[in-house]
Amino acid sequence: MSNERLQAGLARAGLTNEVVADRTGVDPKTVQRWLKGRVPHPRSRFVIAELLEEDEEFLWPGVRRLDPSTSVAAELVAAYAYRSELDLKRWWEFFVRAERQIDLLGFTLYFLPQQHPGLVDLLGQKIDDGCRIRAALADPSSPHVQWRDDEEHLAITVKVRIKSALDAFAPLIERGAEFRFQDAPLYNSIFRFDDEMLLTPHLYATPGHSAPLLHMRRLMSNGLFSRFASHFEAVWSDAKPMEEDRRTPD
Repeated sequence: MSNERLQAGLARAGLTNEVVADRTGVDPKTVQRWLKGRVPHPRSRFVIAELLEEDEEFLWPGVRRLDPSTSVAAELVAAYAYRSELDLKRWWEFFVRAERQIDLLGFTLYFLPQQHPGLVDLLGQKIDDGCRIRAALADPSSPHVQWRDDEEHLAITVKVRIKSALDAFAPLIERGAEFRFQDAPLYNSIFRFDDEMLLTPHLYATPGHSAPLLHMRRLMSNGLFSRFASHFEAVWSDAKPMEEDRRTPD
């Protein structure tokens, strides 16, 4: 049975089989098979849904009820050698699409408000709409912060970046966002948007923007996504709520 929703979506977007094939890295004949009813692999489905600005469940009803034998690698949508390779528009789209929860784990999260001037306003509206927002930053008094500074040798220290991020995010704390200080080593940075996640596995003496970036999407109950989501929860449970007088560290 042909996929009429996919056909209509491509027609509405003015996309040819050749364009879709190029964006998904397949042969145009494969795209034709998709139009006739074959279900693409998870990574291709994600790309197509992004192109058409539609939900995968709409284009392929029931697609998320996966076979238990599905490989955990299917949850890995994309990998980038450098975090900076993911353009700012894509970052913004992740924040815009999130409806239920946004979880942020990093040492400073400094780059987010710096690169997205409208982010605080957007997140404030998300809170008003019922989205839960949690963020865990490094405790400025932690020895891990000093060790990270010693590694990076950057002009703007980690402690200064933490203060700058907290100054920017202060209105969100007043509106109900949950911010905590964490004292874990810099294993990775996590940016969760409902069932999608961006993750930076940090490298020694390497700034975050030069570290790799992984894009994952939840497809199963105990896959890669769930492992890193559990990691966030573990760090979060040990993190300390920010006291009023420590929201602007010296």
